[in-house]
Amino acid sequence: MRILMIADIVGNVGLRAVKECLQGIKEELKIDFVIANAENVSDGKGITKSAAKELFSCGIDVLTTGNHVWDKKEIFDYISNENRIIRPANYPPEVPGKGYVVCELGNNIKLAVINLMGRVFMAEIDCPFRKADEILREIGDKTDIILVDFHAEATSEKMAMGWYLDGRVTALFGTHTHVQTADERILPKGTAYITDIGMTGPRDSVIGIEVDIILRKFITALPQKFKVACTPYQFNAVFIDVDEFSGKVFEITRIFDME
Repeated sequence: MRILMIADIVGNVGLRAVKECLQGIKEELKIDFVIANAENVSDGKGITKSAAKELFSCGIDVLTTGNHVWDKKEIFDYISNENRIIRPANYPPEVPGKGYVVCELGNNIKLAVINLMGRVFMAEIDCPFRKADEILREIGDKTDIILVDFHAEATSEKMAMGWYLDGRVTALFGTHTHVQTADERILPKGTAYITDIGMTGPRDSVIGIEVDIILRKFITALPQKFKVACTPYQFNAVFIDVDEFSGKVFEITRIFDME
């Protein structure tokens, strides 16, 4: 099975990148399943129902999120009824939506996508390590392929989670920092890992935001109203090739396309 995980989609530029790039990549790599982090697709903060529908229509199967998932209020009701959008599982149990989804594919294959969020320099929510244990106790022996989007700030926390889940999940993809790392590998016990997939959005920006705005913020130390840059796009993703019966990963490859 050939799986594509698309990096954090930022604003209309990121949405356009998906529309223009995804179909060609799916055909070229013979992709069977597509995941994308979409917490920043709507104006750079949050996700709306209409944006989610556009992404699904492009051929994305599951949308993951992170700390910005709640920034558009309409998501509260929508996420409760749309199983293809998940939020970090280690939010408190009263929070709307689900933290993982199990998809039943052809040949009786079951594929799980789990969304977790880090706590270093992030919100003080429940422990992602213990939540991962809890979910794996529920689905570990019932699922052929398990993919994890770990939305976290600190490289150390992402790497720690990779080692913690090595051999217990098929792949762990880091998201959130919007800068693609060059450390993709298959860990000793077989889990595919990358610290951060990067960003699908404005190429000439500071992690998606207009350069001048960010420079003013750094130089003056004053608050600024952020605005998603309108520039040519970059399309970041990771491709993995997996044996659908054993869950063994044969290959993990970074993708960095530009307009």
